[in-house]
Amino acid sequence: MKQRYIGETNWQASAVALGIMRMNKLNPDQAAKAIDTAYNSGINYIDSADIYGNGDSEKIFGQALKKSSVDRDDLFIQSKGGIVSGERYDFSKQHIIDAVDGSLKRLGIDYLDSFLLHRPDPLMEPEEVAEAFDELQRTGKVRHFGVSNFNPQQYLLVQEAVDQRLIINQLQFSIMHTGMIDFGLHTNMTDTRSINHDGGILEFSRRLGVTIQAWSPFQYGNFAGTFIDNDKFPKLNDELQKLADKYNASKNAIATAWILRHPANIQVIIGTMNPEHISDSAQGGDIDLTKQEWYDVYFAAGNDLP
Repeated sequence: MKQRYIGETNWQASAVALGIMRMNKLNPDQAAKAIDTAYNSGINYIDSADIYGNGDSEKIFGQALKKSSVDRDDLFIQSKGGIVSGERYDFSKQHIIDAVDGSLKRLGIDYLDSFLLHRPDPLMEPEEVAEAFDELQRTGKVRHFGVSNFNPQQYLLVQEAVDQRLIINQLQFSIMHTGMIDFGLHTNMTDTRSINHDGGILEFSRRLGVTIQAWSPFQYGNFAGTFIDNDKFPKLNDELQKLADKYNASKNAIATAWILRHPANIQVIIGTMNPEHISDSAQGGDIDLTKQEWYDVYFAAGNDLP
């Protein structure tokens, strides 16, 4: 499994992480098997959020970790907070602290390796975020900080207020969700792909040494479904299968390797709870696609070059 430096730090972790959003659908024994499979496949990074399964995903993980063969210190555990489900986003000092305390209790651990602000709050007061981060760091509850789904200006608004270095931005990115790349390729054009939806977040992150964590790596649209083995995308699946045969891997592994081939220091978060799919997808962390193979997959997904 490839390793990634997380941000511009000496912190190294697996290039593929396990997201536990769907862990609430498992019992603790099943969840323990998922944890063991991930770790034995080279994955040592866990991604969570306080709203996953209305908190139940973290509860199941906490129970499962005790049943698994993996020690807490063998893992890097991350959570996110700031969403009050169905009501608002909340980056107030007290809500951030309460979110971390709640995650720690449910996960059954003493600290988070990283904590991310989940989605931008338009009513955010950066000074309150700074106070919360200071307290969480001072009390040893959080080691590193970052954001999720932030554009460059939102990122800078927080970074300029806090003393801690923001080292992560979690963003949706996959073969079928390539707006960050499309915009750069279609610079100075007037077609749909030339529209800058994200403020140049890809290049921004590379310049600042921010690790992009790619969520929904096998999805198309906004949770519309997976493109793997989907008859809506025959050309893409044919290309993925061709490369899967070459590298003796699965299509999921090739889709993972495609993201990792980009030089932006991206970390891929897989969300499957199926042990077979976990190990299959993790294989992508050992595959180095050629530049032409990367472009061939990009073209097979319906993209072009200007």
